[in-house]
Amino acid sequence: MATALAPSPQVSDAEWEARQQLAACYRVFDMLGWSEMIYNHITVKLPDQDGAFLINPFGLHFSEVKASNLVKIDIDGNKLDDSPYPVNRAGFVQHALFHRHLPDAHCIMHSHTTAGMAVASLEGGLRPTNFYACNFIGQIAYHDFEGVTVRDEEGERLLAHLGDKRVMLLRNHGILAMGRTLPEAFVKHWALQRACEIQVATMGMGQPIEISPEVVAVHQRDVHMAQVPGGPGAADFAAMVRLVDRIDRSWRE
Repeated sequence: MATALAPSPQVSDAEWEARQQLAACYRVFDMLGWSEMIYNHITVKLPDQDGAFLINPFGLHFSEVKASNLVKIDIDGNKLDDSPYPVNRAGFVQHALFHRHLPDAHCIMHSHTTAGMAVASLEGGLRPTNFYACNFIGQIAYHDFEGVTVRDEEGERLLAHLGDKRVMLLRNHGILAMGRTLPEAFVKHWALQRACEIQVATMGMGQPIEISPEVVAVHQRDVHMAQVPGGPGAADFAAMVRLVDRIDRSWRE
């Protein structure tokens, strides 16, 4: 991603690049209708600073997030910069848990989209009724709702329920997706959101046709053949950033 403005002397090139990528992602979420007032969150590890992360400033809408106003925090959610904005404890308790225990969780995304919450609130959760859902059958974890996520002691159960999965439906709550890169987490979130949207639409029309386990297995075996080179989600995310740039480039500041 090209750097539009130079970082301040206190910010490394690696941190500025991470800031711009994350700010772009918040704007992409907003463009796609995934904002939730001033709530929900996407976090990334800083590649050149062990134990440092970026999160959105609590109190700003996703459409207001910029590279320069993202908040740098440690693994416990304490601010590491002089940002005037607070950090949403409910936003980072859960993320800190996964960042701390999962070395491959470079980026974590959590949203309260209508379709995501609806399927998370449905008995049986995601069903094998559409192309995108087939990506996740057998690959998605579930965690029962225990109230707003501000208590550290819920962490042990979250980790146990996640297991070796990297996508989760938080029952009655929403979507959780993580990846080794931000684009990978993004494309997982996007595909799960599409799966949920289509399931909601299909169930509103009648009895869905369920895809057999044998076909799901073939789909998961072969789906990588439909990916563009460059790493999971890289081309997808870059395309969305180009669309955001046509609307407003202020996220680069």
